[in-house]
Amino acid sequence: MFKQSVISLAIATACLTASHTVSAEDVTAEKSVERIAVTGSRIKRQSATASPIQNIDLEALNANGSLSLGDALQELPSVGSSLNGNGSAGSSHGSSSLNLRNLGANRSLVLVNGHRWVNGAGSRGFRDFVDMNTIPQAIIKRVEVLQDGATAIYGADAIAGVVNLYTYDDYEGLEVKTTYGETTKSDRETFNIDILSGVNINDANLMFAASHVDQKPIYTQDRNITAVPLNGLTSATPEGLFFEDNLATVNGLTPSSGGITRNPGKDGNNIDNWRKVNSDDTYNRYYNNYVTGPSERSSLYTQLVMPIGSVNFKAEALYNSRESDQQFSPALSPIRGSRGFVIADDARVNPFGVEFSGSDFKHNAFFMNNGYRVNEQKVETTRFAIGLDGELSNDWSWDSFASWASNKGEFTSNNQMNLDKLALGLRACDTTGIDADVTDLVSGCVPVNIFAPLTDDMVNYINFTGHDKNEASQLDFTANITGSLYELPAGYIGAAFGIEYRKEKGEDTPDSIINSDPRINTYRTTTSSPREGTTGEYDLKEAYAEFSIPLLDDKPLAEYLELSLAVRYSDYSTFGSTTNSKVGLLYTPFEQLTLRANWAEGFRAPSILELFEGERLTYKAVNDPCSTDNNLAGCSGVPTDYSQPFSNVQVTTGGNRQLVPETSKNKTVGLIYESNLIENLSFTLDWYEIEINNTISEFGAQNNLDLCAYQNKNCDTITRDSSGEIIDILDGPVNLNATRVSGIDFVSYYTLQTDFGDWSFNANVSKLNTLTEYKTLSDGSIEQKDLVGTAVSRESYPEWRGTFSSTWKYNGWTANYNLRHIDSTTEQFLGEPRGIGSVTYHNISGGYQFANNLGVKLGVNNLGDKQPPASLTNLNINFDQNTYNPVGRYMYLQLTYSL
Repeated sequence: MFKQSVISLAIATACLTASHTVSAEDVTAEKSVERIAVTGSRIKRQSATASPIQNIDLEALNANGSLSLGDALQELPSVGSSLNGNGSAGSSHGSSSLNLRNLGANRSLVLVNGHRWVNGAGSRGFRDFVDMNTIPQAIIKRVEVLQDGATAIYGADAIAGVVNLYTYDDYEGLEVKTTYGETTKSDRETFNIDILSGVNINDANLMFAASHVDQKPIYTQDRNITAVPLNGLTSATPEGLFFEDNLATVNGLTPSSGGITRNPGKDGNNIDNWRKVNSDDTYNRYYNNYVTGPSERSSLYTQLVMPIGSVNFKAEALYNSRESDQQFSPALSPIRGSRGFVIADDARVNPFGVEFSGSDFKHNAFFMNNGYRVNEQKVETTRFAIGLDGELSNDWSWDSFASWASNKGEFTSNNQMNLDKLALGLRACDTTGIDADVTDLVSGCVPVNIFAPLTDDMVNYINFTGHDKNEASQLDFTANITGSLYELPAGYIGAAFGIEYRKEKGEDTPDSIINSDPRINTYRTTTSSPREGTTGEYDLKEAYAEFSIPLLDDKPLAEYLELSLAVRYSDYSTFGSTTNSKVGLLYTPFEQLTLRANWAEGFRAPSILELFEGERLTYKAVNDPCSTDNNLAGCSGVPTDYSQPFSNVQVTTGGNRQLVPETSKNKTVGLIYESNLIENLSFTLDWYEIEINNTISEFGAQNNLDLCAYQNKNCDTITRDSSGEIIDILDGPVNLNATRVSGIDFVSYYTLQTDFGDWSFNANVSKLNTLTEYKTLSDGSIEQKDLVGTAVSRESYPEWRGTFSSTWKYNGWTANYNLRHIDSTTEQFLGEPRGIGSVTYHNISGGYQFANNLGVKLGVNNLGDKQPPASLTNLNINFDQNTYNPVGRYMYLQLTYSL
């Protein structure tokens, strides 16, 4: 009887969510279960485990009308800044991630039914974490989040924890759910339809699910927080700023060092319409970008479960398609004389009668007639899996599972420019002095006059569309056996043994034209950033053993005491072998209180991306300290008149084959308490600490700039030209040194039955005590940085995060209130601290279930229309797009029909 109460106690307290928990009826149903399997253990057991677990049921996943698993789970207080659909520059490219404990998505293991899911694709390259948008929410029934290290149970990547998604094991009936929503500003229009159908055929069950989600974008000009970059506008205009010393000889022109520009709307071929550049000649290049990007996802899933004699057979097949895009300003001119660009002294392309060339020639402009640049992604996920399980004698059971999965991504770069064609067009198609074979460029060449708006013929000649392809694939096989070894005075020793084989592959094929060497200019072939392709793979063989050992049962001050042990051996084709262990203790002094503690070793091998990614160029928004003070320690040689012209600078990155694996030590201590004074009140309290050695990460472009400027360290990663302008920052994955994180999780749950309905209340709070990074700098010194309460670009580390929710149910009516709080942080901008305020979101919903199986639900998210707090370190977009919700007040209507 006691062991069943432990189960109910663990479920009633650990199964608390950000918005809702299991109902009282669900808890009662669980009490009749003889043996259960939970995330964090392969043993089917009659008692709770020592590991802290949160269980999120179907009602909780749908509480706020969420149509993405990532959107729903990112609201958990234990989840840090994660990729989502926000932003254009530096965005997720349509993917969604889970960053448990602020340790990164690639240290958070995502499972489906206890099995691994393939890594994402569709960016400029593949990913080294699971894209939550490749898993349709329509097929998921519940989620368990293990907030503890689990390398010994599940293998690598489970350093920060495990998110285990459970599909319907069998389903009978038909359910159709459709949702429509939009903001009170009439944008972010969203439509969804889910169909779930299942039928029993004799002893077999066949299930089918289909889903479609279509979400429209929000534009920067439609939100006050993003309308104008707080870091200022760009020193370039659609008309163009031209810098050329030869202009001094043109009659009627007296150009200053600031160059000349055309009066807006005037004919550029008339030199009387040109004037000196002044401080007002700027442009908001982030107008008409996305605050939140569009996403369209479609999926099909089928599952067959059937007995074959004494063996249960299961087969799964999934297809998921995701399409997304990001919109940017028209291409910024790369034209510089120092890059081999020349504007010929030819009236077809130049009204001034002098040649534009040499190191003094520079052009700052946006090619408006070429259109807004749009990067598009299409990712197709395919997964096939089969499983077998059965019972053996003496209460032993076994299972085996094999899966193959692939994410194939296509990345299309629209409205870029072919810079060799542009260079030839500026020369009025004259090939004199060009040694390379440019026959293909000469064919159809159109003289390009950038002193006036481009004609359609000019645009058609220079416009370029890039096509990249990438793929991540996974082959996985597991076999497990679990049962009881022999009986001790306190109960049976539970055991599980298993093996696993896994093979991971990644391949990235960049566009051949983007990657080709330029033939006329010396800069690059297109305005898209070139990169080397990536091909990599590894496999591993693993074996594990797990034991649960009951030490005491029904003794004074020891109602129950259990020791759990686990060990896993892994042999990598890339790094050799490793062995990792875990020890847990579960102690119940009396029925209302259970204490738990864990110690675990963790291991993460460098990913294919971290090891083998080809060198690539990208752009990141930074603030150059030397632009405001060239007397700083690391700004020697920067001219006194230097002013940073553009916030986005080139960064060179790539894989590092010298990386070594990460190792970790995880500790947790906690309690579960169920009050005997207040009926149906329970809570959990857990402390955790994770220490990672050989942490694999990047310094970050802004961090390198700050280290150089303020401390004169890591300056060798920065390249400037003679004017002081940043040409490139070198950054890539390295074994920095170490990371240490610790904190406290508190979860409470209370239910109340009254004559006016059933009520449930729950709170979920996480406190970040320590988040310290130790980085070995280029001079050998070690930088120690405590990140608690701080914010940097696209990452925030608030001390407190929390949620509270209440649900009311009565005669078919339901109502829900949800609160989400993110604590204040402090950012460093130009060496000075700046506060970022706290944010609290409020969501409400209500619905009614009709007798004819029709359900109606109406909800409002972000009731107060709260916008993100402003940030200066998050250049251009003005807020941390991986932490805060910029959508604003969002209303939705959901209809559900069941048979």
